[in-house]
Amino acid sequence: MNRNAKFFSVLFAVFLCVGSLFAQEEAITEESPWSVGADFVSRYIWRGVNLGGSSPSVQHYLEYGFGTDDHSFAIGAWGAYSLSGSQTGQEADLYISYTLKEMFSLTFTDYFFPDETVGRNKYFNYNMDWDKINSGEEEQTGHVVEAALSFNGTDKIPVSFMFAMNIWGADSRKYTDNAGVMVPEDKIVMSKYMELGYSTDINGVVMDVFAGMTLDNPEIAKGEPEGFYGQRSAGFINLGFTLSKELKITDNYSLPIFGSLITNPEAENIFMVFGVSF
Repeated sequence: MNRNAKFFSVLFAVFLCVGSLFAQEEAITEESPWSVGADFVSRYIWRGVNLGGSSPSVQHYLEYGFGTDDHSFAIGAWGAYSLSGSQTGQEADLYISYTLKEMFSLTFTDYFFPDETVGRNKYFNYNMDWDKINSGEEEQTGHVVEAALSFNGTDKIPVSFMFAMNIWGADSRKYTDNAGVMVPEDKIVMSKYMELGYSTDINGVVMDVFAGMTLDNPEIAKGEPEGFYGQRSAGFINLGFTLSKELKITDNYSLPIFGSLITNPEAENIFMVFGVSF
């Protein structure tokens, strides 16, 4: 196990230890610190980018949460799996988050996209040694680690804000202009994404409006590849809104449903998504 793998293992172990300390200090309640759930969506669109092809997707999570109203922590796993046999791009993520007073959150996410057409996805490859990558001795890791800082809004301030940046792994490679020729560097771009949101309840239907943009501007005209989000220039890639409500099934059970209209002005795309939560 290399030092990056050891780092992530130690980080998860520390959070588990902190969680056990909180559990010992707090009064015993009937509510479990564990949670599990899933969404079924007609399309998998993430930040204005189509990651699921034309297939519906099942997106589920497992989470262990602990803490207080002032300081809360969560450790979890999130996955997306296409229902189409021809769609090979799947997703299996791990994350750790800390929330202050239910308003501010800091989240670290390890994104990974396995391919079902190959037998070995090299999940435990954490190589970021550029000498080995450039020589072909060892492949670059397929993991992407993102750090995200967000303001979650309040009842009085129904506005949210999130800034996310890739800090390690298989991000877009940084290029530099060398006498008119774009030459790859032994660095990653550290791609950045920013999103502003607004939420309101309209007679039992919750509307969430969002506007997200990428801040990185690849030099496409000079031969630099597209950015991490597939963008050819900096700009808005995720504009739209989501409507959600509880569909009453019985007196004791309601089914959460939602629908989204999503546009990507930079890529000139539009998507409509319907989903249910369990």
